[in-house]
Amino acid sequence: MINETDLEAWDYWDEDVDITMNYYQNQAAKTAIYKSEHAVIYPALGLAAEAGEVANKVKKILRDGKFDRKAIADEVGDCLWYIAALCRDLNVDMSDLAQGNLEKLQDRKSRGVLGGNGDNR
Repeated sequence: MINETDLEAWDYWDEDVDITMNYYQNQAAKTAIYKSEHAVIYPALGLAAEAGEVANKVKKILRDGKFDRKAIADEVGDCLWYIAALCRDLNVDMSDLAQGNLEKLQDRKSRGVLGGNGDNR
């Protein structure tokens, strides 16, 4: 039975509000069902598999000449889940990870080394 508290909670949720990366990470963790002894390994392998599915959907553009934006986006969403799981297993907040990545890219941009090879540019 729906009660007043349920209705208040529903009013709180606004679909137009952007969620934070940490909120996503915490919510995604509630759906993780792999064993703790498979931490890091399970989501890393899952991420590789889902990235392959993204590539496969993109490949089909060449074969079929049809761009299925939703199918590709769905697979990217699955990648995001595995990234969140991997971050949780590594005890890293996704927002910290994203911020650090932006700082690294900005540093490379400012030094004119966005292009090129290697992690240590």
